[in-house]
Amino acid sequence: MANALYPKWKEAIIQGSANSDLDGSTDTGVWVALYDVGAGGAYDSADVFYSSISAGVVGTPVEIGATKSYTGGVFDGANVTFSAVTGDPCEALVIYRKTAGANTEWRLVAYLDTGVTGLPVTPNGGDITVTWNASGIFAL
Repeated sequence: MANALYPKWKEAIIQGSANSDLDGSTDTGVWVALYDVGAGGAYDSADVFYSSISAGVVGTPVEIGATKSYTGGVFDGANVTFSAVTGDPCEALVIYRKTAGANTEWRLVAYLDTGVTGLPVTPNGGDITVTWNASGIFAL
């Protein structure tokens, strides 16, 4: 599977739906998870919320913090580090919009499995740093 923006997120943007924007922080921020396709299944364009992919999440997701930018239709942010990761091999990253509610409300944004330095990776208990592409995380 090549990188993809989740179609239901794109629909939510067009319709101005709740929890589709990519601003906010902490409980209402943009987060990224390491993802094991073997445990969670392949990318599915019908997936809408984090609860659909949670079985494949490895380690603890991290926030794409306050340094997010939205220039010229390109979403970008600071590199992220997953700390002390153990578990199954990770073949992808999943970006999602978190809310203060249950993970059945955390809207999936992007699935990234190509062009990400270091993927796939087999966790060994150490940190895993994700360095985003110099041209940004994704563009609309």
